[in-house]
Amino acid sequence: MTTNLQPEHRYQVIKAASYAQSQDPKRKLWLLSPLAPIIGWAMYLGVKDQQGFDLKNTIAAWSGSLFTYGFIPALDVVIGKDSDNLPEPVFKALQTDAYYQKIAHAFIPLNYIALFIAAHQFTHRQLPWYNKLGLAITTGIGSGIAINTAHELGHKNDKLNRTLARVSLAPSAYGHFAIEHNYGHHRWVATPEDPASSRYNESFWQFLPRTVIGGLRSAIAIERRRLARRNKGFWHKDNELLQGWAITAGLYAALYQLNGKKVLPFIAIQALYGFSLLESVNYLEHYGLLRQKDSQGRYEPTRPEHSWNSNNTVTNLFLYQLQRHSDHHAHPNRPYQVLRHFDESPQLPSGYASMIVPAYIPPLWFAIMNKRVVAHYKGDMSKINKHDKPLSPRMQKATNLIRKGLDWLG
Repeated sequence: MTTNLQPEHRYQVIKAASYAQSQDPKRKLWLLSPLAPIIGWAMYLGVKDQQGFDLKNTIAAWSGSLFTYGFIPALDVVIGKDSDNLPEPVFKALQTDAYYQKIAHAFIPLNYIALFIAAHQFTHRQLPWYNKLGLAITTGIGSGIAINTAHELGHKNDKLNRTLARVSLAPSAYGHFAIEHNYGHHRWVATPEDPASSRYNESFWQFLPRTVIGGLRSAIAIERRRLARRNKGFWHKDNELLQGWAITAGLYAALYQLNGKKVLPFIAIQALYGFSLLESVNYLEHYGLLRQKDSQGRYEPTRPEHSWNSNNTVTNLFLYQLQRHSDHHAHPNRPYQVLRHFDESPQLPSGYASMIVPAYIPPLWFAIMNKRVVAHYKGDMSKINKHDKPLSPRMQKATNLIRKGLDWLG
């Protein structure tokens, strides 16, 4: 990259890169993300045939859930938060440092290997149903994190990274995400028009079908328009949706060829869990937040206050700093290692990994988050992105009861 520069400029680039390496305290910690599939290999290979209950087998099969919903949230509490932004010289040097992109690239083959190992164990081991389910869900967690890897790479402008994004989306059969997210969600975020922005008083279980179906419809419409501008039909070979789905079809065919029809439940469970995990994160990121309209009926530009953020260190290391979501929406092409914290962005009470389980339990979620949405808008309910239906009396009663319990606990 530096061979065409003048000697003095080449020296400055090398000096900046060297400076960055010595100044980034998380440089080696970012390796935790591609390390996760390698840990998965060890756990998958530890699953053995069993006739009765086997604690070691069960822990190995359910290791992804234990890791994601237990170990990472616990580390977030122990390690704490990091709201520091990089100094300008380090920021500029890290922004173009290829080391960080290679980390995201490495996740993809490592996760594919984990996928194939888990599929073999699912189909070739004699396991009780609950450990087969655990294996598939653990794999689905890997597929969900792979969507986040695709999110990072899909915002790059070069063909290689965009292709790798589609490859990373293949296990979860969510190839349309790369189109809808970039050209739909980023345009309509924090508005009622966006299927990936959750609404105040909308439960995750109401949000999930709306975002899955709405996101797919949006991606198809966006790709149709793009191809039409080039005088090409939807079934043209340049259709990026079809390219992504073709990669998924090839992957699933390979799994079927190697493992037979017994692999079909595994494929379905891991894919469903993978994209539902992604959508649970979508649910957290913009809950109840709304961009206001100007006098001409146009939405205001996206600003830091339109995304829920978190500076929990450990979750950020595993998710390419996705929790600094405001900066991502302000600068979609900005690489993860330099994303910034904004004081004005609303903060979740804990990291994404800690908030997913409450999101699955509507009254608990409403008890935790509704007061924060109202406080963010200083009590002005007209500024909130509200669900079209109020909470049922039973749901409201459960929410109030849990809120009182949380207030009592402090």
